[in-house]
Formats: sequence, structure tokens, C-alpha cells
Amino acid sequence: MSKINVDHVFTSESVSEGHPDKVCDQISDAILDACLKDDPNSRVACETLTTTDLIVISGEITTNSSVNWEKIAREVVTKIGYTDEHIGFAAENCKVMVCIHKQSADISQGVTEGAGLHKEQGAGDQGMMFGYASNETEELMPAPVLYSHKILQELADVRKNDAKYSFLRPDSKSQVSIRYQEGKPVAVETVVVSHQHTEEMVLADLENLVKDIVKKVIPAELLKGEIAYHINPTGKFVVGGPHGDTGLTGRKIIVDTYGGVGSHGGGAFSGKDPSKVDRSAAYMSRYVAKNIVAAGLAGKCEVQVAYAIGVPEPLSINVDTYGTGKLESDADLETVIRKVFDLSPHGIVTTLDLKNPKGWSYQDSAAYGHFGRNIFPWEQTNKVEALLAAIK
Repeated sequence: MSKINVDHVFTSESVSEGHPDKVCDQISDAILDACLKDDPNSRVACETLTTTDLIVISGEITTNSSVNWEKIAREVVTKIGYTDEHIGFAAENCKVMVCIHKQSADISQGVTEGAGLHKEQGAGDQGMMFGYASNETEELMPAPVLYSHKILQELADVRKNDAKYSFLRPDSKSQVSIRYQEGKPVAVETVVVSHQHTEEMVLADLENLVKDIVKKVIPAELLKGEIAYHINPTGKFVVGGPHGDTGLTGRKIIVDTYGGVGSHGGGAFSGKDPSKVDRSAAYMSRYVAKNIVAAGLAGKCEVQVAYAIGVPEPLSINVDTYGTGKLESDADLETVIRKVFDLSPHGIVTTLDLKNPKGWSYQDSAAYGHFGRNIFPWEQTNKVEALLAAIK
């Protein structure tokens, strides 16, 4: 049984939608959205690379949808805010290369219902996926990564909507360090923000903006002590985005999940259709863990599932409540999970309706974290009553 670290400081980071890796994630997921729009059975594994004045789109895509790959990429980059050709990367002027072919027939037969050895839809790959939830925040997310995301979301909002802050450019990173006592967050100790800017920016203006945003997005009870701020600690961040650093899809998996809290199976999410359990089973594991915590069956919960390619049912389910579980053992929760949730690839896609996004998009998930925002179906806590009924 895992033990709660009684008194410690934990740090997590986030990166903005303008970070080069996140630019790639958003392009890959916008392409996925376009494929699913007219063909929900599209098979998509889309990888994107960005660098100075260049976007490369590659991967394996089988779809009946008509998709203009280049147009989608340029639209994503425009929405993010890279529209100035003088900073080395702009939607209108950059080159776009497309290198796409169809999904392997060997993989397809394992994940197409009725085609493989098992006849049912199997997992799109082998591997283990994790989901996590904690009652330390209203969103049932770890506080350091949640507030790191919120800081950057607010900065993006003022960048796009307030002319007073026109000195901000799209690329930025944040980091929040929080002290815990008895497993609960009690105080923010350090905030780090590095934000791309124009040559004429006055650093004090950014410092004041960040401090105002911290007060807005982080609960006052966590801001009572002295906080160390490091705002653009190198002193200058003019060269940024894909011009400053090459971006690739799938390189921010810890930012995408829980900020280093709990475990990670290693698989990235963006650009992958829901037949890929790297993505869909990670979403389902979060859904399971969040409902367990919401039901009061644990204060913290991590769920691991494992799959083999082409096999319909998970090979294993493991639950760890870090000593906060309310049942006799965490193994009892595994039994309850099997009663309430269908963890087969088909069951996951059906439960969360992952082929037909409504009110959300995969592109929405590709910046500021895949977890912690209630627009996504895997964030709903609609299995609480079923879980409580299953333990009686």
C-alpha cells in the first residue's frame, strides 16, 4: 500500500497553446476532428513537426472524409496567434509538407469488429494506461498542474482580447510549486512564468500581470505566505515558438496528464483516433478514478489498465488509493470497477461517445491539459450512484 508523504513540496508545469510542441498537438488533433466529422470510423495516427517557417504533417490515416490537410494546419496556427511573418513562423507564409499514408492492414484487422482473431473490436496496441484523481481541488485534479494550466489560459485570454497586453506573443510556460501537509495543498511557494514578448515589452508590466492572474485563479487560502516569483528569469524571451524550438506531436505527456503526480504509461494522446487505447483507455481510466473519488470511496485514486493489441478485454486492472480507500482493500475496488465500467475498447468508445464529439473537440484537449475541464465526457461524475450501489 502506498503511503501519503506528510509534508513536502510538489512542482508541476504547463505550456501554452503557442508552445511549439502544443502547436503540433493541436494540428494533429484538428486533423483528427476533421476526419471524424464525416467518417466516425476514421483511423488516424497523425504526427506533426514544426520548425522555422515549416509544418510537416505525417502519419497513417484511413478516412472517407475529404480533408484539406494544409488548410487545417494554417487555420490552427492562425487561431493560436502566429500571424507575424517577422518572428520566423506565420500561418500565411510558412511551408506545409504532407506525408500521409493509410493505416497498416495488419493493425486494422485487430481493431475492426469481426475482422480479427477475437471477432470483437480489439485494442489498437499493447500497453498500460493510467488515470488519476484527487479530492484536493474541485476539479479532482492535482493542484500544481491545474493552476499551472489556469495561469496560462488567463495569459492567452488577455493576449488575444486586451490591447493593453499586445506585447505578449503566443509561446509561454508556467510552473507552480505547492507545499503539502498531510496530503493536502496548504501554500503556493513558487510561481515561474516565461512568456514570449515583443522587443518593447517592459518586464514590470508582465510581472504585475502574472501576479494579478495568480490571485485570480489560485484560491486565496493557498496564497497566504510569501511567494517567490520568477518571471522571464533569463530577462528576455523574444525568439520563441517553432522558430525558437522545433515542435513535435506527443512530447508533453506529463503536461497533458497530471503534472508528474501518479504514473504514466508513456503513450501520447494527440493525433490518435479512439481505437488507440493509448488515448481512449487513459481517458476511461481518468473517468473511473474521478468517479471513485467523487463517490467518496477514496481521497486519491490511481487506476491502471493494460491491453494487448487485438484483444478486446483488458489484461489487468490495478487500483491504488494511496491509503485513502474506504473499502477493506483496493482489490475490492477492482471488483466494483468491473461491475460498473466496460473497459473493452468498444465499451470505452461507446460509454464516452469518442467517435462523435458533441460540445467539445479533440483539438480542445490538445492545450491546457486533457483532464480537469468538464467539457469532456471523461470528466463527468455520472457513475457515482452506480459505484455506491455496486458495493452494497
